[in-house]
Amino acid sequence: MLRLIDGHAHLDEVEGLEAAMIRAGKAGVIAVVAVSSNDRSIKRTLEISGQYGDTVVYPALGIHPWDLQADREDTTIDLIEKNIHKAVGIGEIGLDYWLKDVRKKPDKKDLQKRTYRKLLGLSKRYHKPALIHARGSWEDCLALALEVGVEKAVFHWYSGPLPILKKILNAGYFISATPAAQYSKNHQAAISEAPLENLLLETDTPVSYQGKPSEPAHVLRTLEAVAEIKGIAKEQVAEITTKNALAFFDLQSMGNPRLPAR
Repeated sequence: MLRLIDGHAHLDEVEGLEAAMIRAGKAGVIAVVAVSSNDRSIKRTLEISGQYGDTVVYPALGIHPWDLQADREDTTIDLIEKNIHKAVGIGEIGLDYWLKDVRKKPDKKDLQKRTYRKLLGLSKRYHKPALIHARGSWEDCLALALEVGVEKAVFHWYSGPLPILKKILNAGYFISATPAAQYSKNHQAAISEAPLENLLLETDTPVSYQGKPSEPAHVLRTLEAVAEIKGIAKEQVAEITTKNALAFFDLQSMGNPRLPAR
């Protein structure tokens, strides 16, 4: 059986999580990086992290740009810092310029940038990779990550311009592929351009793709799409992207003997 890692899933939003994790284990998913979005999400993600059936769950702690609240910003960042030793990444964080209120209210964009910069600071200070949401804001997200000096970053579900992708790759950063690689032309173009050595697989569970909610087992769909785009065997994609994820998130240092060596 192939061994796969889902590098980005919102497990706190999954209904029937136990059954979904059983299916993930049967599909060959050995680990899931569970991202968070706000205070409640962080607390729930920490609750479900650790051993979960045949699949190991690792938390990433962050504030999603959709969930920003100016009066909660510092409290949530304090919560992240308090639990930073349990986290394998800072995420999901970033900017989203396609939100209606951001387009209409400049102060909303300012709040996004301020919070994103602070969270990038945590990534830098604690040597934790940043999991970046960059919808419509790819250039600014990259510029701020470079300005802060973030060591590791993955641009989640990258579908942006290829010239910016080249800068992302030149910085040594990663992009991730989702099941949207089965049909999204922009996403497919990015995956085609990125070397396998700079690619992670994910599902963004429980996001729906073509009307069907996803779960970690559907990382197999991502794998199949990437293999088709690259024109190589699924086994090769699985081996390289799993090795990438182990190193990127430094999962071996979390002390789980059931994970393969990098």
